[in-house]
Amino acid sequence: MARPSGQAPLLLIAAGGTGGHMFPAQALAEAMVRRGWRVRLSTDSRGARYTGGFPHVVEVVQVASATFARGGAPAKAAVPFRIAGGVLSAMRAMLADRPAVVVGFGGYPTIPALAAATLLGLPRMIHEQNGVLGKVNARFAPRMNAVACGTWPTALPAGVMGTHTGNPVRAAVLERAGAPYIAPGDYPMSVVAIGGSQGARILSDVVPAAIAALPEALRRLLRVAHQARDEDMARVTEAYAAAGIDAEVKPFFADIPRRLAEAQLVISRSGASSVADISVIGRPSILIPFAAATGDHQTANARGLVDAGAAILIPESQLAPSSLAAQVAAVLGAPSGAAQMAANALRCGRPDATERLVEMVERLARKAKP
Repeated sequence: MARPSGQAPLLLIAAGGTGGHMFPAQALAEAMVRRGWRVRLSTDSRGARYTGGFPHVVEVVQVASATFARGGAPAKAAVPFRIAGGVLSAMRAMLADRPAVVVGFGGYPTIPALAAATLLGLPRMIHEQNGVLGKVNARFAPRMNAVACGTWPTALPAGVMGTHTGNPVRAAVLERAGAPYIAPGDYPMSVVAIGGSQGARILSDVVPAAIAALPEALRRLLRVAHQARDEDMARVTEAYAAAGIDAEVKPFFADIPRRLAEAQLVISRSGASSVADISVIGRPSILIPFAAATGDHQTANARGLVDAGAAILIPESQLAPSSLAAQVAAVLGAPSGAAQMAANALRCGRPDATERLVEMVERLARKAKP
């Protein structure tokens, strides 16, 4: 399993197929490439959609994703065999080119790499973005050499110690860290509405109606960037147009960091990456946790910003156009309060999260050297 003499150390990153897993993985990949490491990414077909922003030198390996949560009885019966095949394949690859460290970011596609690293005794760690461990990370946490936590505190299994690193953010977010905040006023203002693919529908149901319900004097000043699912695009676009609201509606914004930096207010789900981006850039937010999130982890994610006076939390059960409109008007109608929320958010940010994670990776690699 020895690495060829003179070859740069290899970091194997395993991440599931959502932005919440892939964006922190991308941040670590960017940093390790800059430090001269070789980086390989193991993900599934869904995760591969997010790899366009990774450094081009990162090798992307697609693995078959297998979960007991989807499919009928035959598909579920085949899951253990697919996982076993993935683990054997990962072991063969690791024996041919030994990773110095293996890092998992959560999701079922990380199982082969983490299991193979555990069986081979390789240095290994996980990073959990949320305040509650995901199912795969919870299973592997006791078998890891280290556990990095993006949200603090994070509920951990008995006997497992975590290190608070914060959630790494992409380079495009760091470039706008602490960007000056322009408080609301009698001039064009920007509102950004974003939600993960699983939880964006209710935002599409409520946000346009809430914006339309604002007083005309405030509504005429707003321009909205709204992320909506493909199937909701037409009706969301029509709802804004019918209310005479200047809105840009897309299924995905590639320039979210820029839009956040220009925003007076962010309306968002409280996924770990979204919370990290909002806090590192420093913007007032209204957070609506995804009610179906495992272990209600999005409420745990939001808690830090809410307790710091940087965000307003609206439980999904209480979300309605009237309640959301009232909170939007409260933030945008109080310039000094909005500016204070932005400052409070910035104090919650961990722009050095990537560096903290890099230190953990390199510490593991040093310990493993003979």
